[in-house]
Amino acid sequence: MKVLIAGGEVSHLLLQQALGKRGYPVVVAQDGEQAWAVFQGEDSPGLAILDRSMPGLDALEVCRRVRALAREPAPYIILLTGQDGKQDVIEGLRAGADDYLAKPVDPGELEARVRTGRRIVQLQADLIEAQAALRHQATRDPLTGLQNRGAIVDLLGREMARAGQEGWTLAVALVDLDHFQQVNDAHGQTAGDSALREVATRLRGTLRANDRVGRYGGEEFLIIFSGCDAKGGTLGAERLRGVLSRAPVDAAGVPLTLTASFGVASLAGATDATALLQRADEALRRAKRDGGNRVAAADADAPPR
Repeated sequence: MKVLIAGGEVSHLLLQQALGKRGYPVVVAQDGEQAWAVFQGEDSPGLAILDRSMPGLDALEVCRRVRALAREPAPYIILLTGQDGKQDVIEGLRAGADDYLAKPVDPGELEARVRTGRRIVQLQADLIEAQAALRHQATRDPLTGLQNRGAIVDLLGREMARAGQEGWTLAVALVDLDHFQQVNDAHGQTAGDSALREVATRLRGTLRANDRVGRYGGEEFLIIFSGCDAKGGTLGAERLRGVLSRAPVDAAGVPLTLTASFGVASLAGATDATALLQRADEALRRAKRDGGNRVAAADADAPPR
């Protein structure tokens, strides 16, 4: 873990040497302005020792600014004070420092305090990683890795709100694989799962950077075409339909040709995500009734012929 030592006294050279011997990469700042600049860098230190009496920007102000950045994990800040610096310690802790060292610094105490700080920062990092993993699990479909139904519908609501505020268009497509139950019946669940994973990969790989796809149900998917009107959503769905049916998918070693039906709806006439999805579902059911392997647009969205 990188350690910042901020202050220009001779004793700081001794700190640098002591930490360097223990394998810590050290960055030195001569004053508060340099220390603040280091904290704002991309590879900012996880631990810092700030001299209460360093020149330039006050150490307490550096602490306040660092805490205002609200970085995670938060850097561990040790305040370096004089022997009679009790008030400095109190003010430093209030400003956001985590610990303190009194000058002259005892090497054993230095090592113990830095080791404690490193452990706390690592615990924070581990906790953040665990929270991110839990968020990922809560929003992802475990089979395909796509966003699950709750996550993609929630995203649709947010995208609709943004579109309304900023005046741009949006279309959705509900996708249902045709006769997919026959795959499971003829080849087994493992083959069906393998086919769904490849379908998800093809959909995700064909979409534009700003579009989104999630697993809506068993063999159903929901696609959000950002910035598309009904015609653009229909063209996008046609492109995806061709990609899915152009080449067989690998169903656990069994090549299968799959087709899909698409129901497209745009923001026109939709007041919320539920209404928009209902219109897309109606279009999807019409596509299925007409034989499948086709794209149908909601009546109000149907592009002119």
